[in-house]
Amino acid sequence: MTLYIGRESSKLWKRICAEVITEINLLAANWKYLLAGLVCQYIHGLAARGVHYIHRPGPTLQDAGFFLLPELGQDRAYISETLFSFIFLSFVLWTFHPFIFKSKKIYTVLLWCRVLAFLVASQFLRIITFYSTQLPGPNYHCREGSKLARLPPPDSVLEVLLINFPRGVLYGCGDLIFSSHMIFSLVFVRTYQKYGTQRFIKQLAWLLVVIQSFLIVASRKHYTVDVVVAWYTVNLVVFFIDKKLAELPDRTNGAASFLLPLSTKDKDSKTKEENHKLLNGISGDPADRRQRTQVNGKTLDDVNTVHADATMNGA
Repeated sequence: MTLYIGRESSKLWKRICAEVITEINLLAANWKYLLAGLVCQYIHGLAARGVHYIHRPGPTLQDAGFFLLPELGQDRAYISETLFSFIFLSFVLWTFHPFIFKSKKIYTVLLWCRVLAFLVASQFLRIITFYSTQLPGPNYHCREGSKLARLPPPDSVLEVLLINFPRGVLYGCGDLIFSSHMIFSLVFVRTYQKYGTQRFIKQLAWLLVVIQSFLIVASRKHYTVDVVVAWYTVNLVVFFIDKKLAELPDRTNGAASFLLPLSTKDKDSKTKEENHKLLNGISGDPADRRQRTQVNGKTLDDVNTVHADATMNGA
């Protein structure tokens, strides 16, 4: 038993090391995209913090979802956040499964480049929307009488740039249309729908997102319109951007390894191999690798050349 565990541990460690090397090569080629995506996440948080300064609490708007769904109350509002945290963490862990499991379909770096592209496009539309019209927040800390409903003018630019993380994110007001929770959840679920392999998990993920939609409204974090707009906007954004982006290489196909960037050592080895072939008269062109018939110790091409020369001299 101990021998088996040791052998499997050794295989797992080799698999992790090989995957780390692969992902580092991909990261070296795509780090600009990842960095840009992360910077845009900060800009989105900064915009949400900024709209809180101009938020004005008022009477809660008439809402069909508020009428149909019973209010969870402040004591049970955590249920919505718990479900969102589960969806978020589950997806993040899944994106790193190639480091552990032998069966793999994706490259972690390339997948996150794609996911961040979906998120940034959706969040850009969201920023435009909630700055266009400020609605009175339905959440408990955004209602009239709450000390958190209004923010006093900032004392310095640094106070705005720091966005009071994480309290400023959890207790924000004014960034309503459309739901940021739904952006992340829908992007994650649609990504797994395309690149995941377990049918049951796909069906469960969609079910959880539907449940989360109801919980967001029931906990009064958003109006129903915030959730409805997110459903069709995010799906359309993912659909169109996915068409524009290059498709990810499928790791179940062995040829996908040729899409990885070559290291300097690999490039040098390849160059030396090509030079060696040229020095030995071996052409790199597959068209020249045809079978040549030998006649009296000479190739057919040589015989044809001699025959052509003799004909010309005779003429």
